Amino acid sequence: MKVFTYKNLNAEEIKALCKRTAVDFDRIEPTVREIIQAVKTQGDVALQSYTQKFDGFLPDPLVIPVPAAEDVPLSEDKKAAFDRAFANIYAFHMAQKPGDLVVETMPGVVCRREARAVEAVGLYVPGGTAVLPSTVLMLGVPAMIAGCPTRIMATPPQQDGAIAPEILYCAALTGITHILKAGGAQAVAALAYGTESVPKVHKIFGPGNQYVTCAKMLVSQSDAVVAIDMPAGPSEVLVIADETANPEFVAADLLSQAEHGADSQVVLVAQSAGFIEETLTETERQLQSLPRMEAARKALANSSAVLVEDRAQALVFSNLWAPEHLIIASENAAEYVPGIINAGSVFLGNWTPESAGDYASGTNHTLPTSGYAAMYSGVSLDSFYKMVTFQELTPDGLRELGPTVEVMAQAEGLEAHRQAVSRRLRHLS
Repeated sequence: MKVFTYKNLNAEEIKALCKRTAVDFDRIEPTVREIIQAVKTQGDVALQSYTQKFDGFLPDPLVIPVPAAEDVPLSEDKKAAFDRAFANIYAFHMAQKPGDLVVETMPGVVCRREARAVEAVGLYVPGGTAVLPSTVLMLGVPAMIAGCPTRIMATPPQQDGAIAPEILYCAALTGITHILKAGGAQAVAALAYGTESVPKVHKIFGPGNQYVTCAKMLVSQSDAVVAIDMPAGPSEVLVIADETANPEFVAADLLSQAEHGADSQVVLVAQSAGFIEETLTETERQLQSLPRMEAARKALANSSAVLVEDRAQALVFSNLWAPEHLIIASENAAEYVPGIINAGSVFLGNWTPESAGDYASGTNHTLPTSGYAAMYSGVSLDSFYKMVTFQELTPDGLRELGPTVEVMAQAEGLEAHRQAVSRRLRHLS
């Protein structure tokens, strides 16, 4: 990790430090567009062909039913762990259920807002180098609570064509309605446009590699008429540590993100040069025992440690960086909270590892990366709803409000708008 002293940095250097590793979409976009077009026009045939090409397996059928939880061959200790995580995630997201909003803006004019579930959602669960049943829970639980009627989980099969039992068990817990045995850009295209086997969805959720991310961005801007949860990039963490932090814990937190992959980024922000040195030494020591050591080492090579003068300076930098995950490694973490503006999810205190949020504390781990925490929230129950507004006027309400609407419509030169009010008012006179 490269070490910088904040007070010696000018504005351009700070901007450069906050810049993330760019994904070269220009390089992969032609390939992704080709895949999307093929799936759009050829449906299941293209989807099967690309899955065989990229994953080494021809899925037939493409879409399979979800087994009952009790039928999934999984050890009882694993089931108990997933059950506990499910319960916590369910409790936190259930508490987010929106109530109906009713406001009488003036006598005889009532406006209200009600939540309606997105009818069909696609939940992308990556495969690749790791099995991620936690993502099934993070996406499946709020979709279930919201009551989305169609909930399709897309996940690449293993080389033998099977879906990992951990994935199947979490799919059963969350009431997934369809399992699509495909991943990559081809799965995103199938969800966006629909095929003979795959129902079309209205919104696609979930993380993935650069091809998945590119495909999500492209279909959201296409004639598919589909939304996505958010732009997403490599995983990241920023740790703010003061004199009460534990270097061993901080090193472990940095490595827990670095092991995601070579393109992940971690940042340490501390008020002591000695603490930074001690933490980096401890990070190197812990790194030696990690199975994913090489990926983590590459991530660390592209990461930074920043020496700041005080808490205020630490928060200024953190808000500029806008991290996906923000850890406040301090016994006085609550004192930092009012100054936190841009962050996907925040982990307070020395006993709150980021891993807890990734798996089982209850908050969602599908979060904005690459600085998008400055303008996006992470996935929540709200993500699975549309908010529909209603209004109802009584005759007296129209008498009071109508003249205002007439004047405004006339000012905008929209005569039919004005007459829609005026004709009613004449019937009331």
